[in-house]
Amino acid sequence: MPELQVGLGERSYPIIIESGCLQKVGQDLTARKVGKRYGVIADDKVAQLFGKTLMESLQRAGLEAELITFPHGEAHKTLQTIGDLAGKLIRLGFDRKDALIALGGGVTGDLTGFLASAFMRGIPFVQIPTTLLAQVDSSVGGKTGVDIPEGKNLVGAFYQPKVVYIDISVLRSLPEDELLGGLAEVIKYGVIRDAGFFQFLTENRGGILALDEKLIVETVLTCCRIKADVVSEDEREGGERRILNYGHTIGHAVEGASDYTLIHGLAVAIGMAAAARLAVLTGHLADEDARKIIELLEAYRMPVEIPDNLDRKRMKKYLLADKKVVGGKVHYVLPTGIGSTSITADVGEELIDRVLG
Repeated sequence: MPELQVGLGERSYPIIIESGCLQKVGQDLTARKVGKRYGVIADDKVAQLFGKTLMESLQRAGLEAELITFPHGEAHKTLQTIGDLAGKLIRLGFDRKDALIALGGGVTGDLTGFLASAFMRGIPFVQIPTTLLAQVDSSVGGKTGVDIPEGKNLVGAFYQPKVVYIDISVLRSLPEDELLGGLAEVIKYGVIRDAGFFQFLTENRGGILALDEKLIVETVLTCCRIKADVVSEDEREGGERRILNYGHTIGHAVEGASDYTLIHGLAVAIGMAAAARLAVLTGHLADEDARKIIELLEAYRMPVEIPDNLDRKRMKKYLLADKKVVGGKVHYVLPTGIGSTSITADVGEELIDRVLG
């Protein structure tokens, strides 16, 4: 299977992108010898869709595995779920020689990665993302974590997987909102790093929305290559990696203020549009480029306005609790053009109020 490498020295790992590779995972893992036994972590919905296929692949390869499920949804991305899953692993007799497999979207990947980082003080894990958002973003880079009432992803760790398997054929099972949410992260990469990719997304909108296999492979590969390059430069988000948070600061506040009824990717789309408007107000971005960003989001049928019913004061509390707050100041990733960004904390509260509406 073809591989794209995330270069992190001894923590380097491959990303495998291939339609139908879910059925080949067992054979590939046999050669890689990641773990003695595997705990497949999936939410109840994904387990019904893809659990049997993966378990059969592992069994055909002679690998011992257990399918362990938890309730689906962002509301279950908590320390309580981590404790429940860890308890199940202990009762099943898992030890330090074993490994975990995250089968699912971003919630499952974040939970499983954090669980792997902490269980027995660290065991290996593998990512098998089943949503577009997870395939192009959250499964690559080693960010793991859970939510607490004060904010999203505030408890976690940097912990890299041993391998990422991306089967694009599973995307046809996605509800439209989940597909569009993933495409928000896709557009993000064009804005922050690659003007040519931004143009590619503009020109191939119809085929991408229709999940044309050739276009989707190119889309996922490009996003993973950009993220792999950024992560290789800055694994622990001390500098350059922070550009990957474009749209996420305000997006997380929108998501939290909605009580997570608005899915992550669509909240990020709103956050990207808001950050583009903020970039114009702060003099970082030309009006024309902001218009291009917002128009591309709208062309992919994404929301670009903060819902009127969300409490603005609550959103501002989420902003101040964001992981990107340093010295009491919120740091914003603002586009400076199509394909380039700047990170600044020099944003007055009155401008934030104008953008939040």
